[in-house]
Amino acid sequence: MRDYSQYQVWNEAVDFAVSVYQNTQKFPSEEKFGLVSQMRRAAVSIPSNIAEGSSRSSEKEFSRFLEFSLGSSFELKTQMIIANKLDLLEKGAFSNSILALDSIGKQLNGLRNSLK
Repeated sequence: MRDYSQYQVWNEAVDFAVSVYQNTQKFPSEEKFGLVSQMRRAAVSIPSNIAEGSSRSSEKEFSRFLEFSLGSSFELKTQMIIANKLDLLEKGAFSNSILALDSIGKQLNGLRNSLK
């Protein structure tokens, strides 16, 4: 079993999930069960899948959960683009979020490749 809290990508993903919660607090109330819910679930899913995968006994299983995390990051990026097009996200928050998601994605790919 691995200590997921030692992975830089897990720590960054946790911090990123917190930022998604903060950014979506400003969304209109009618988005509470729409984009807000979708974005928050996808954001929480990224570090959660890293943590769950780290408990698996094989590299192959851990790698599969890292793929789930990567999928959630792509899902979240799409939702952020939609939120940006709807002018729900401030431009700076959007730009910073996309850069952070890209960095998390690269780290997930690197970690996954190191398991092969």
